[in-house]
This record gives sequence, structure tokens and C-alpha cells, in this order.
Amino acid sequence: MKEYRIGIDLGGTKIEAIVLSSDSSEHFRKRVPTPQHDYQATLDAVVGLVADAEAALEVNNIPVGIGIPGTVSRKTGHVKNANAVWLNGQPMQKDLSERLQRDVKLTNDANCLAVSEATDGAGSGYEIVFAAILGTGCGAGITVKGLPLVGPNGVAGEWGHNPLPWSTDHELQRRPCYCGKMGCNETFLSGTGLVKSYEMATGEKLTGAEIAQRAAAGQAAAVRVVDDYVDQLARGLSNIVNALDPDVIVLGGGASNIAEIYQRVPKLLPKYVIGGECDTPIVQAKHGDSSGVRGAAWLNPL
Repeated sequence: MKEYRIGIDLGGTKIEAIVLSSDSSEHFRKRVPTPQHDYQATLDAVVGLVADAEAALEVNNIPVGIGIPGTVSRKTGHVKNANAVWLNGQPMQKDLSERLQRDVKLTNDANCLAVSEATDGAGSGYEIVFAAILGTGCGAGITVKGLPLVGPNGVAGEWGHNPLPWSTDHELQRRPCYCGKMGCNETFLSGTGLVKSYEMATGEKLTGAEIAQRAAAGQAAAVRVVDDYVDQLARGLSNIVNALDPDVIVLGGGASNIAEIYQRVPKLLPKYVIGGECDTPIVQAKHGDSSGVRGAAWLNPL
């Protein structure tokens, strides 16, 4: 008999559910819009997706894991740091466990990326996986032997809100972050940061994909911006290698599609890593946009 796991990826604009079996096969997938600024309606949407999944499979009490754009405070059990701000301060894990009548696993969505890629993705077979999202924001998660590392403050892997190393004061002051600080990695290394860099250099606002296309075609401004981005990414990741020394670094999100990253960043890392050596593989996420929802399903070990 197959064992199933339900994963829920709760984002700011959509909530997606998936059902995986122990062989990593997908048996159900559905997404609905995220109710905006309505906590109870958000709970209803999650509960509804679980009911739809169980009805489709004709199985009850399937374990549920949920990735959210925030984290759970160990002190209070309430959500904090969520950009879906109506979740903040709410006992979401407790509320969903009560409504679904089972233990619900709840963690940061970047942790779900790391779990997914460590379980059956690009990080499979590695003991310590650092997985970063280079998308609208710049979150990251860490797994050790396939399990998420969360930490006593719930912020393990929050690499996006460290300052980019070896940047000038002038560079840092030009990069305000929503967290209230200046010069966070997120303001440089996210897809949004790449777009901002090009706009600051040229006055023109393009998508990250368009910038990469222009760079590949040899447009001088785009080439300079991508060159800077690759160097900035190497600097940002060198801090992770120096502090954690993971067995593999997995990159997801839109900016992870820049092919030059995987040839050039490994060559630059020894310049910034203490000791002048770095053999850490840097690979692209295998499951792409599905990594978050798949990782949420794997929060409940088989």
C-alpha cells in the first residue's frame, strides 16, 4: 500500500497543494488564490485543499506539511517575519492542527526548497545542503541529513538579510531593504536586485531574463551588470562557505536560470573563501518552481 504526503505551498498570491507517494510520484496538484489580508479565509483555503486532495485519492488523514513565507517563533508558536503580513502573530500551526485533526508540520518556504532538493533533487546524496532562492526575494534554507535546520530563533539560513560582503559604503547605502537595513544580500542577489542593478546602470527597467538575453548577445551594459552580479553572488556565497561549509549549494528562483553562474561562480569562490580553496559544487534546483510544494510534502519523513 502506498504511503502519501500532502504538501502545501502558501504564497502571497497563490496556495498550491500536491500529493506525493513514497516513490516521489505525484498524484494530485491544485492551486487556489491566496485570500488577501484574511487569516481565517487563508485557513479555510488550506483546509479545503487538504479535503480536495484526500477526496481525490479516497484516503483520509494524510500527513500534511506547509511552507509559508515566514517562520514560527519558538517562544510563542506564532508566525513571524511573513511577507503575507496577515499571518504574523497568528498561531497557524496550532490552528491548522486542530482543524485538520492531525499534527501539521509548518516551516519557512526556503526550508522546503532545501528539503525537496535534498530528498530527491539536485542535493540528493549530500549530507549538508544550502539552498537559496534567487527570485523576487532572496531566501535560503539548510538541511542536515535531509532534515531542515531551523535554529532557536527560526532564522537559520536567512542569508538574504546579511550585508553583501566587501561592498563599499556607497554601494550599500544605495540598496535599502524592506527589513529596514541597507545593503542586504537580497537587494543585490535576488532577481529584483538584478533588475535594479540594470536600471541603476542604464535607466531602463527590464526583466531578469531580458537582461540575461542582452548580456548573451553582447550588449555592453548588460554584460557589465551580469559580470557584477556573478561576482556579487560569489561574494555572498563565500560567507556561507566560510560559516557553514555545506556539501552542495543549490540555487532556485528566476535568476538561477543564468547559465553563467554555474561556470563562473565556482571559479571566483576561491578568491573570497578563507584559505583560497573551494570545491563546493553549485547546482541548479532540479524541481524548479515545484521545489517548495514538494519540500513541504517531505516535511513528514516516511
